[in-house]
Amino acid sequence: MKNQRQNIELADILLKYKDEFLSKHKLCPQQIKAIEDIIKCRTSELGGHISKCNQCGHKHQSYNSCRNRHCPRCQFIKQVQWVDKLKSKLLPIRHFHLVFTIPQSLHKLFYINQSVAYSLLFKASSKALKTASSNPKYMGAQTGAVSILHTWGQTLTYHPHIHMIVPAGGLSEDGMEWVSSSKKYFLPVKVLSALFRGILNKYLEDGISNGEIKLPNDIEDYAQLKLLIYAKNWVVFAKSPFAAVDRVVEYFGNYTHRVAISNHRILSLKDGKVTFRYKNYRVGNLQNIMTLDVIEFIKRFVRHILPSGFYKIRYSGILSSTNIKTKLEECYTIIGIGSYFSNYEGLTSLEVFQDFIGINISFCPKCKGGRMICMPILKKLQPG
Repeated sequence: MKNQRQNIELADILLKYKDEFLSKHKLCPQQIKAIEDIIKCRTSELGGHISKCNQCGHKHQSYNSCRNRHCPRCQFIKQVQWVDKLKSKLLPIRHFHLVFTIPQSLHKLFYINQSVAYSLLFKASSKALKTASSNPKYMGAQTGAVSILHTWGQTLTYHPHIHMIVPAGGLSEDGMEWVSSSKKYFLPVKVLSALFRGILNKYLEDGISNGEIKLPNDIEDYAQLKLLIYAKNWVVFAKSPFAAVDRVVEYFGNYTHRVAISNHRILSLKDGKVTFRYKNYRVGNLQNIMTLDVIEFIKRFVRHILPSGFYKIRYSGILSSTNIKTKLEECYTIIGIGSYFSNYEGLTSLEVFQDFIGINISFCPKCKGGRMICMPILKKLQPG
């Protein structure tokens, strides 16, 4: 039924234990769909096509991908295309990497209100950035950001947070000059953290009062929630700036189309337990090994399946779609450096893949001289 693989994959685990898991846990439609898509990905269940050499007649059978954004097999080309497109938006200057996260006390609230709560997380982090950067005391300029939502930690625990890449400066209020930030830091972290907490708190209060946000059973009202929000200081994490835009794109591209766990991290499935590799960020990013009961492993993975239609990558400020042709172009003009032209604009996924790996896969692998011609698509291929 499947293309041959060497190691255990997420699809193998889900296929073997799906029925047992579903008998113990109630899932929403998009979670069930994601599980089924991952299991069927690149198998005869999704159909495929056959390519035939125009010289020697050699045939090759390929199965279709599920294209589900939570499938670890289907993200590579999407990531390559997105990174190429991102280069055409980012200014050729230093950039900072910021991480906005929430305390564990809010995790249950966020999980039962995912679509609304995640949107507020984007909105609050962007507004905090805009408010701080526009303050003349700090930078006094209009900046922008590319923001990406992640909901997991390395061990698949629930940990909603925003990764944000921002240029080291911004456009002056009159639009006449580029204002650079400090070389060592973008904005005061304590100020940004306090703003983020206050803004998100206000959004949550409004959402609760108008009925958009439902409180967990263990929280009686907004007053109790507010105590949890202000019980501890929040800290926006800021990494050192990147000197070159290529390094920014290369680094940030690793975050864009990640799923909760990639296949290469899964080491084994044995006796109803899954063993996988993870980075321990508290101990110098050392590689550690964790083993979980398979039902717990699937439960943790399913938590990170996003609501249907939810956009996990967003642009704000001078990088937003409404400002690309106006404020962003003004920035390029002021800085005096031309923008990057996308290499993959208008190309098919196959053409992008061939260009990226540097190999023309249309040549016959058997006779080396003929071309593989794609035959009509079949709805369902026979295993082989």
